Amino acid sequence: MKININYLYLPLIIVLLVIAAPSKAQTNDEQMAMEYFQNHDYDKAVILFEKVYNKNPQQGVYNNYLFCLMEQRDFNNAEKLIKKEIKRNPDYPSYIVDLGYLYKQQNMQDKATQQYDKAVKSLPQNQAIIGITANTFIQKHEIDYALQTYVAGKKLMKGVYAFHFELAEVYSAKQEFQKMLDEYFDAIAENDAYKVNVQSMMQNKIANDEKGDKKDMVRTSLLRRIQKDPEKYVFTEVLVWFFIQQKDFDGALTQAKALDKRFNEEGARIIQIGDLSASNLDFDVAIKAYQYVIQKGPNSNQYVLARVNLLNTLSKKITSNDNYSSKDLGDLEKDYFIALNELGRNASTAPLIKGLAHFEAFYLNKTDSAQSLLEDVIKMQGLSPIFIGECKLELGDILLFKGDIWESTLLYSQVDLDFKHNPLGQEAKFKNAKWYYYKGEFQYSQSMLDILKAATSDLISNDAMNLSLLISDNIGEDSVFDALSLYSQADLLLYQNREEESLVMMDTLLARFPSHSIVPYAYYQKSKIMKRKGKTMEAIALYQNILDKYADGIMADDALFDMADLYENKLKDTTKAMELYQKLMVKYPASVYTTEARKRYRTLRGDVLN
Repeated sequence: MKININYLYLPLIIVLLVIAAPSKAQTNDEQMAMEYFQNHDYDKAVILFEKVYNKNPQQGVYNNYLFCLMEQRDFNNAEKLIKKEIKRNPDYPSYIVDLGYLYKQQNMQDKATQQYDKAVKSLPQNQAIIGITANTFIQKHEIDYALQTYVAGKKLMKGVYAFHFELAEVYSAKQEFQKMLDEYFDAIAENDAYKVNVQSMMQNKIANDEKGDKKDMVRTSLLRRIQKDPEKYVFTEVLVWFFIQQKDFDGALTQAKALDKRFNEEGARIIQIGDLSASNLDFDVAIKAYQYVIQKGPNSNQYVLARVNLLNTLSKKITSNDNYSSKDLGDLEKDYFIALNELGRNASTAPLIKGLAHFEAFYLNKTDSAQSLLEDVIKMQGLSPIFIGECKLELGDILLFKGDIWESTLLYSQVDLDFKHNPLGQEAKFKNAKWYYYKGEFQYSQSMLDILKAATSDLISNDAMNLSLLISDNIGEDSVFDALSLYSQADLLLYQNREEESLVMMDTLLARFPSHSIVPYAYYQKSKIMKRKGKTMEAIALYQNILDKYADGIMADDALFDMADLYENKLKDTTKAMELYQKLMVKYPASVYTTEARKRYRTLRGDVLN
């Protein structure tokens, strides 16, 4: 038998249509009311909101209706509306807050205070309603009453919920930073799981603390908590985090050692701090961290990693300035081979071999040995594809250094293809772009650099923009590349440590093109060579030349910062260094060096930095 589906459901459809009709009309009224409301046409909006409210007194409609009445200063009807809601919702003190606010708008301060006090006293033992009431006070800019609400709510909840985060935000609004911290740390004391949330919130609160007062309070408060309850190790963890945020890696290491001993971590946390210190060029702290782990002995799980990282960090420290001697280099090379003889040549020590290869090629000029080391590593089993890609890039750099330029670009291209959507691939593409720049194929190089300007790595993106700017600023409208070609050749010679040849090329450029836009770049490159040779005053003279003749040019802030660095660290002239750092901050506020210049200036002035 065939059933008529439409006939079967007809009674239900009729019922739904009857129910939906007024609802639809109400929705239309509310939509029209909202249009008037958004256009600030409150006299029309209030009529429609009243109509909608009388049919369905929802919270949102009530809020908008009350707002319209207040805007029209129709205080009588506003009071009636609020009292109606108070009667309908006796357990919600937020409506009493509305009444108090209404009285305050009429300059009835005593009546307003009476209602506000009544709202706080009327709070039920309900976390949600306490929160709604406090938020209502906050919306009315009654921060002190919001504070009273949370304090009273904490007592009412009797340990079930303490409103730590809510109180912290109120104290923050009141500029009572210490009390805000107390609430955050009380939350952590209550539940370790709040640690990450607290760290994130504190980071935002101290982000613009130029004077460092708030950071002082954070550090002091955490130290007090640790002294008061040394078994509550979460505060030590937060202090480690805090020190790392402030780049106080020595402080972080001290606290991390306590955690390492307490939890028998075998140095895992210490290695992390060492790596962070090294990446931030704080080599001394990194070395202390790795040595601490090494002292645990060869049976420690982190021993090999600590040995590897220690030697690579020592290499960076020695070569990071121009003060090293041939003995320093020879001793370090011996240490590398001692470690390899002890630990063997395998996947675990591959980073050590990679570091040795870099050191041998660029500082001992043993390029053939370095090439052989890397080729052996690339053939090793058990290494990650990323690490092998890094080794290929290092090998490409060494080949470019020794003059095998065609072999170097093959390796760069290979890594670019293998890691197209990875920062490593972007680094390879940048190295290839620079290879074309060295070859004098500037337009092709720039086309690659334009792609890299949007690289996910800030370092690659900035490097790409800087090289692209160098090319675009110096090609010239007639597309004659003679000056830029001389410069790029001199740049390659400098990369290959052929300093005297690079100087000759730079001098040729300056003699042939004394008015070319690339001249300040040439002076800056010459200053780098003078620094390498330890000729500090000659380097300073070149920097001063840039500042005198090209103060508005792109190299001026570089020259000023490097000159200040020489006065600070080579000549030990604190007064002159401070003068130059201050000049950089004032004259070049948008420079990438400004933040570091400010930090160094404050350090030299004797400020206590956190």
